[in-house]
Amino acid sequence: MKYTITIEETVAKDFEIEANSADEAYETAEQKYKDGEFVLDPGDCQFKQIAITNPSSESTEWREF
Repeated sequence: MKYTITIEETVAKDFEIEANSADEAYETAEQKYKDGEFVLDPGDCQFKQIAITNPSSESTEWREF
């Protein structure tokens, strides 16, 4: 039987921004991320989980590993 395995990772990294407000900081951070100035490395993984779908399309619960 073939199974479909889905792996999801949450990657986190801190960046500092100078801004006049939280909204400005959010907008600046989003733009820097889109422009490739803020890059999260694969080694910064904070959380990962896995789920399996079997051939009859039944899925398992997500399991942290």
